[in-house]
Amino acid sequence: MRYLETVMGVPMSLDLRDPDDDRSRAAARSAFDLLRAEDARFSPFRADSELRRYERGLVDAPSPELAEVLSIAAGVQAASAGAFDIRRPGGGLDANGVVKGWAVQRAVELLRAEGFGDLCFNAGGDVVVVGGPEPGRSWAVGVRSPLVPDELVARVEVREGAVATSGTYERGQHVWDGRTGRAADGLLAATVVAGDLTTADVLATSVLALGPDGVEWALGQGAAWVLAVRPDGTLVSGDAGQRPAA
Repeated sequence: MRYLETVMGVPMSLDLRDPDDDRSRAAARSAFDLLRAEDARFSPFRADSELRRYERGLVDAPSPELAEVLSIAAGVQAASAGAFDIRRPGGGLDANGVVKGWAVQRAVELLRAEGFGDLCFNAGGDVVVVGGPEPGRSWAVGVRSPLVPDELVARVEVREGAVATSGTYERGQHVWDGRTGRAADGLLAATVVAGDLTTADVLATSVLALGPDGVEWALGQGAAWVLAVRPDGTLVSGDAGQRPAA
């Protein structure tokens, strides 16, 4: 069964391969409820979100979820020498560079704990897969061209893991380099394959902030495969064991 929702401002789809429709429907509802709860907690647009209240000093002790996200962000910021930063240049926290991948991965772990062994969760183009669409097959994830929307620059086959892309082709230059406070402009897009979407998502954002040098950096931070697209359309890639299909 395939379920569609819009959460965190992006369309999300969940493909659950299970013969029990009622069981699948209930599990999908739980997964999307989790995502909506984390969206409310971390929304930078809601004055009553925990993130905004924490930012204003109104939270005595952050929840375990907020503490975890802040810890992940701090670790990636240190590892990237400040290129990745959830504090906006003008002040204020925006944890979206961590939260979407982290929250979707939590939803997938919830589904796995309930016994679902074959699924694909697509969160606005960032994908987590478990098992396969049918016995003996891996999930295939297309990586679109940032210059030609109907073309792919790669196709990645994955059975257990995640694929995340950060790019400027839909939202413009929304990722900034924390070292300079300016919009990152060294790449049009960066795609990372990793064991989980939390890692893939923060590394893809970091690569976009770091520019072409971020490809090798990400391989040392847990990426299995990285593909970056320069402004002129040329590709920069690195492989630590996960090769894209032709």
